[in-house]
Amino acid sequence: MTEGSIGRQIIKFAVPLFLGNLFQQLYNTADTLIVGRLLGSGALAAVSSTGSLVFLLVGFFGGICMGAGVVISRFFGAKDDHSLELAIHTTLAFSLAAGVFLTVFGSIFAPQILIWMDTPEEVLAEATEYIRVYFAGCVGMVMYNGCMGVMQAVGDSRHPLYYLIVSSLMNVALDIVFIAAFHWGVGGAAIATIISQFFSVFLCMLRLTRVQENYRVSLWKIRFDAEMLKLIVRYGLPSGLQNSVIALANVVVQSNINYFGAMAMAGCGAYSRIEGFAFLPITCFTAAITTFVSQNLGAEEYERVKKGARFGVICSVAIAEAIGVITFAAAPALIGLFTDDPEAIAFGVQKAQTCGLFYCLLAVSHCFSAVLRGAGRAMVPMATMLAYWCVVRVTLLTVLVPLTQSIAIVNWVYPITWSLSTVTLFIYYKKANWIYGFKAKNAES
Repeated sequence: MTEGSIGRQIIKFAVPLFLGNLFQQLYNTADTLIVGRLLGSGALAAVSSTGSLVFLLVGFFGGICMGAGVVISRFFGAKDDHSLELAIHTTLAFSLAAGVFLTVFGSIFAPQILIWMDTPEEVLAEATEYIRVYFAGCVGMVMYNGCMGVMQAVGDSRHPLYYLIVSSLMNVALDIVFIAAFHWGVGGAAIATIISQFFSVFLCMLRLTRVQENYRVSLWKIRFDAEMLKLIVRYGLPSGLQNSVIALANVVVQSNINYFGAMAMAGCGAYSRIEGFAFLPITCFTAAITTFVSQNLGAEEYERVKKGARFGVICSVAIAEAIGVITFAAAPALIGLFTDDPEAIAFGVQKAQTCGLFYCLLAVSHCFSAVLRGAGRAMVPMATMLAYWCVVRVTLLTVLVPLTQSIAIVNWVYPITWSLSTVTLFIYYKKANWIYGFKAKNAES
């Protein structure tokens, strides 16, 4: 990504990533669709209630892997093959260790956390069954994210797309078999996801161990390098902490949704799946921006960095807002895909029409964060997100929901906190000498 047309390079990277994430959302949504249609709104509420908890436990390690991607991109752009090899193998070792830890921790403690989240009694048993089975396969999930991060960091977003297509189709087929044919309930949906994730890991590792480029993986070299691990953690810890604390705030949000009953959980859970699709352009362009910025800073192409960042932000914001308008208009039909219950649909539509028109703000926040993360300034977006998406969000919920007894407050905390983070990051982005600050720091080292 250090040569050629800036727009073409970013789009060339982002489009396969978009399609890959699209299929990932499809196989996540397949669980929800099939569960909601075949097992009913109660089971849909049970599966939906686990999403924020999963991200709470997985988000920290995902953030560390984001830091690893920045490090790998930097060494790849600088053509430092020795450091690149150490970074890649340390990243995979970290992913494996994190997956084992999450399997043990999640299986033991996740059911208790669901109780602390005030999950209604009528859905608690199914939610516990789903979360226990899901966390039993965390090694596959974390290892896939690690492998995918390595490939994306070196500019390969095509092969993760191919593997996601295969695993998505497998997941849908297994969902139908396990739920409709074998009658395994919500546990069957979790088992289908686990099998699909492990198969995608197998495909990723097959690719990484057979490529002839300088990022080839050797299984016997997968181990920790102390200095490289420190560098990865230094870059990734702010993002990991950001993910975890924001996820904790979202657990509080989910607890407030749970307060309004199973139908609110089902409707908001259905919206969260739609939101996952709506956010795909943001996710893809931010990943492309981080990789682009990091590789070009490594290659000392500073003016190219500025132009690429500007292009990525504009594209992401324009597409996100267009999707937001569509989400607002089509909300009743989209929520109705997941459930026939009018009450659940009403809750989902209310949230969709509250948040949809503000997707542009979320895009700005994520894009500026991606640029700063690629430049090694992950502390700035971390502090901003923690202040607004955690402290302000939780404070508003804690004060206003008991007073109003209205779920509208739960919905509105998102646009409000997106707006605050957007303004803050925009001011920093425009005033801070973030590129040439990196140049000076790099020259000193």
